[in-house]
Amino acid sequence: MSDVAVIFGGPSPEHDVSVLTGLQALRALTTARSSETAPGGTGPVRALYWSTMGEWFEVDPALEAEAFLDGVPRGAARLQLVAAAGGGFTLSRGRLGRAQKLELDAALICCHGGPGEDGTLQAALDLAGIRYSGPSPSGAALGMDKFAFGSVMSAAGLPTLPRLLVTPEDGPHTQAPDFPGPYIVKPRFGGSSIGIDVVEDWETARHRLSSNSHLRLGAVLEPYRPELVDLQVAARVWPVLELSAIERPIRSAASADILDYRDKYVAGEGMAGAKRELPAEITPELAKELRQSAAVIAALTGLRGVARIDYLSDGRQLLVNEINTIPGSLARYLWIEPAIPFATLLGDLLDEACRRPTHIYSAAGADGSVLRSAGSIAGKLS
Repeated sequence: MSDVAVIFGGPSPEHDVSVLTGLQALRALTTARSSETAPGGTGPVRALYWSTMGEWFEVDPALEAEAFLDGVPRGAARLQLVAAAGGGFTLSRGRLGRAQKLELDAALICCHGGPGEDGTLQAALDLAGIRYSGPSPSGAALGMDKFAFGSVMSAAGLPTLPRLLVTPEDGPHTQAPDFPGPYIVKPRFGGSSIGIDVVEDWETARHRLSSNSHLRLGAVLEPYRPELVDLQVAARVWPVLELSAIERPIRSAASADILDYRDKYVAGEGMAGAKRELPAEITPELAKELRQSAAVIAALTGLRGVARIDYLSDGRQLLVNEINTIPGSLARYLWIEPAIPFATLLGDLLDEACRRPTHIYSAAGADGSVLRSAGSIAGKLS
């Protein structure tokens, strides 16, 4: 494997955390790939920055976080992403110069939330023929849709909190839930506890749809159970199915209702700097149940890359909460049992990107027979 790239940033509320994850990955990969025995190969690492405005740039992989405080760093070179056969990332050379295509073996996706984690970026890279780490478009979309993910878990017989879909428009989901308040109101599409509220009653929950911009595409309503704590585990399936140590994140006093965005990420290193109990002090029986559940979830979601699976528990009962298909810091801090160095984790992600493609397009069956027998379009419309 020669040239690889790290993709980070993006037009998402989690843009800043993505920058931190991307810079960590760049630093670790650049150091590792300078060695002849580096996991994942040797060669240069390119830093591809996706701005909050949706523009693409190549930047210096040695930059620090402060370089992105005002947006696009100085010295950045503008890129274009062409989502078509033979496309990919091209480096602009100005009005008179010819565009130069970046020849990449694989890209490591470090985007959190928004189009970088909901399948949009993944689909564009598939169309461009660029191999990448992390979820496929369908796996990413499932992980980002809290209602769909919960429905799949319930259909598979895994325990979850009851979930009610609430939409801004009047319709079948405008009736009050059949479970009592208080309630947790979550954006249907989103991650990292952004836009989540705890409310006392149904009317307040409905009002949140018009007052909270993160809920404009709908919300998921769940019963709020204060006795439940968070449990999390990282999972990967390449080169084999492995689960990390189980952690219990610690909620701050200021946000004791839920584990919020500040608890997770506002600690200098992203998720790696948050407070936690690792390994979590839980019973062997609960740990066994969680690990069995995580293996099932990996199969149900077509897991690819490294994901973090989040649970809620009262110490006895275990409830599936959600899956984070591209977790902060790529969940590197969880791999203590088994111990996996960050460079090895990244190398395996890139190896999977190359050896386990996300798609195989085929036009088999498109032989013209339907078109030959179709007759006129006007006739079909009459």
